[in-house]
Amino acid sequence: QVQLEESGGGLVQAGGSLRLSCAASGRTFSSNVMGWFLQAPGKEREFVAAISWSGLIIDYADSVKGRFTISRDNAKNTVYLQMNSLKPEDTAVYYCAAGATFSREKSLYDYWGQGTQVTVSS
Repeated sequence: QVQLEESGGGLVQAGGSLRLSCAASGRTFSSNVMGWFLQAPGKEREFVAAISWSGLIIDYADSVKGRFTISRDNAKNTVYLQMNSLKPEDTAVYYCAAGATFSREKSLYDYWGQGTQVTVSS
């Protein structure tokens, strides 16, 4: 069992930066693939980034590649999403998720946080 709690969301102007954190509890954190997803109002939840348990395999959605960086600290049971050069279209609720399979598919993630709101003003 893994419990996840996101933090770090907020309101930022276009071009600004935010760092999201996701603190996990549970003994299996270091063996889990961790992912970040976003959900904009009226839209489906979509993949943002994923990182393997070792941190050596990383994947990004094309829309965030070059602007966002995912990382993890297994000693702190925490995964991060550094978001730079933010755009109004990045506005969404951001969720972290944990699973056993490295994938962009949200159905393969077993555990989810409650989400944190990110709002980017133009």
